[in-house]
Amino acid sequence: MRRSARPGVFAARGLVNPLLLPFSAGFRAGVALRSAGYELGWLNVRRLDRPVVSVGNITVGGTGKTPLVACVADMLLRQGWKPSILTRGYRRRSSEEMIVVAPEEHRRADPALIGDEPALLARILPEVPLVICADRFRGGQTAEERFHVDAHILDDGFQHRALARDVDVLALDATQTLSDWNLLPAGRQREPVSAIRRAQIVVLTRTDSADTKALQEWVLKTHPAAMVFHSRTKLVGWANALSGETVSNEDVRAQKVAAFCGIGNPQAFFADLRRWGLSLTAEDAFPDHHVYTGEEIRRLADTARRKGVAALVTTQKDAVKILSDWEPCLPILACEITAAISAAEEFQATLCLFLEKAHR
Repeated sequence: MRRSARPGVFAARGLVNPLLLPFSAGFRAGVALRSAGYELGWLNVRRLDRPVVSVGNITVGGTGKTPLVACVADMLLRQGWKPSILTRGYRRRSSEEMIVVAPEEHRRADPALIGDEPALLARILPEVPLVICADRFRGGQTAEERFHVDAHILDDGFQHRALARDVDVLALDATQTLSDWNLLPAGRQREPVSAIRRAQIVVLTRTDSADTKALQEWVLKTHPAAMVFHSRTKLVGWANALSGETVSNEDVRAQKVAAFCGIGNPQAFFADLRRWGLSLTAEDAFPDHHVYTGEEIRRLADTARRKGVAALVTTQKDAVKILSDWEPCLPILACEITAAISAAEEFQATLCLFLEKAHR
């Protein structure tokens, strides 16, 4: 990563719209005022009866947060905890204030109602209750009353400071740059880089695609008390997005495929596919959280088939939005991944220690 003239800040000038920098200055002032409100007690913070682990980031999407949420949930389950996941359901189309997704084997949730990321989490973590509500305190109370959970995972919770948390896990994408020039709306950051000091645990994601030495040094210089872990995107397998049938990695690698996605960092996904040995003939990126139509999917499939492509490949988050009655002319394969954390036992023990202290 290239350093800027200001020590300890990674340059991102090339990623910003300079015309919007004056608005970013106003955004920064608003963020600072809000942060001061919480730190000085002007804004109310409510605490649930059960401990809370927040998993979030300081950028708008694309940091590998959702696989990290799933990883944290799986770790807690294996340690005997009964967690819930509290989320707002970003860009969901339902007007209901709260939607509860109860644990159920082989459950499927409608992404249009609850959002694509909660729908994915509901599918891969069928034993974990999800509560979709903008008021995460109310959502947590509901989870405690209905499912008797003993811990909560606050999805995308780093900026949701109205709910008290017992540990903050912050995801930083090693392939992306950080800078105070990169604030919204000119860039993609929700907060200045100094915000990382609120996190107890920092996870550098996508470390298999970037050199992390400089970033880790900068994190520890900025926040010496942080516990820093590395995470890479691990390919678990492939499944047909419509039938759910498993497809072997050897079969996928043996044929020409075309990739598409609507996520925060599409280039990272395409790079992962190439790193895993896939032969890509096309890469189509849609806006993050894109809602597909049957016509779009059929058009992608028709174009790919004319190029001799055997299948379309996409992310799990995109796959949950593909409807079975669209009938594209090519199979659509969902890439099943997990967050593989280095020193996983230490990460798990650290996480549980924070929760156990709060649980006493």
